[in-house]
Amino acid sequence: MHLTLNNGVTMPAIGLGVFQTPPETTTDAVETALATGYRHIDTAAAYGNEREVGEGIRRSGIPRSEIFIETKVWISDYGFEETLHAFEKSAAKLGVETLDLFILHQALPGEFDKTVAAYQAIERLLADGSVRAIGVSNFMPKHLEALRENTSIVPAVNQIEVHPYFSQPEVRKANAGMGILTQAWSPIGGITSYRGDGQKSTFNDPVILSIAEAHGKSAAQVMLRWQLQLGHSVIPKSIRAGRIAENFDVFDFELTHEQMGAIDALDTGVRGGPEPESITIAAYGREIPEA
Repeated sequence: MHLTLNNGVTMPAIGLGVFQTPPETTTDAVETALATGYRHIDTAAAYGNEREVGEGIRRSGIPRSEIFIETKVWISDYGFEETLHAFEKSAAKLGVETLDLFILHQALPGEFDKTVAAYQAIERLLADGSVRAIGVSNFMPKHLEALRENTSIVPAVNQIEVHPYFSQPEVRKANAGMGILTQAWSPIGGITSYRGDGQKSTFNDPVILSIAEAHGKSAAQVMLRWQLQLGHSVIPKSIRAGRIAENFDVFDFELTHEQMGAIDALDTGVRGGPEPESITIAAYGREIPEA
């Protein structure tokens, strides 16, 4: 299943995410995913595993032209020249000449002039053919509006936290209104299970489990199917071969309108990740090493 971005580029709807995947396990996870059938890998400069993603792609033996590679610029590299150099660092670590999707990792609202300059740099990269599509991540509607007022190209993608417990309908509506594809990070609500306090997570939610039982599928598969039927791109993460395969096996069933509505109703409005407004270089800045 492919999704068409607003510039006509097509992207596989399901990708492997490698957030918090240690470098030493990243290569095997990527190679396993590609052997399973994935053709989209999502990484980021701040994850510290771009080099291992590139190695997994090379080991897979699958032609580069068949794989959609997505990575992100970290806030420490915002600014026009800085972001051009960030592309060079990421491309070199990945071992590629072009990127399929290059996005800004955060809105950095307190220093939005740097964000604008960074976006103008990726617009330049798009124009010269270094990247095939550009986008953003964790941008709220006001950030999208501010970006539109200061730049020329509408982002192709806005990667945001979306799962049944935090579905961000207002952001998704803003994305759709501007022709921006919603890409879900933590698409099966893994972030809801990080607390370790025994509280209910998406994986043990009775509504999701009931729907999963009705289809003979897992809770994760039901949540990914819900995302796909909403028209989202999803990037579930795992390093286990069984889970990697399970997350890809979601094309042989369909949720009913009632089931979709039941999952929609689980939204708590509680964000699992950091508030986009809280992202500052002082708090979250880190040096991104050279290639």
